[in-house]
Amino acid sequence: MGVAETPALDPESLMRSRYSAFVLERADYLLATWHPRTRPAQLEFEPGARWLGLAVKRHQSTGPDAAVVEFVARYRVGGKAVRLHEVSRFEREAGRWWYLDGEQR
Repeated sequence: MGVAETPALDPESLMRSRYSAFVLERADYLLATWHPRTRPAQLEFEPGARWLGLAVKRHQSTGPDAAVVEFVARYRVGGKAVRLHEVSRFEREAGRWWYLDGEQR
């Protein structure tokens, strides 16, 4: 899952790889696929989170180099079920897709 590997073909593929990076707590990958304009300095993971699954609700182009992916990711932490519903924005620059940001629903 290294960043030097082939970039994701589309925003949905990038979002799915980012979900896998959350499961594996790969902050390096998450930060490297986050657009430099909106990238945080560091990431922290929910201690003890056990990821349960991902459902992509929609993937929609919003321009020639822009798209959104709506998804629901489920995880359990401290015996409590958590549902993360987000509409993520992606942008393509120089042939590479980047995660911009997301709006939780």
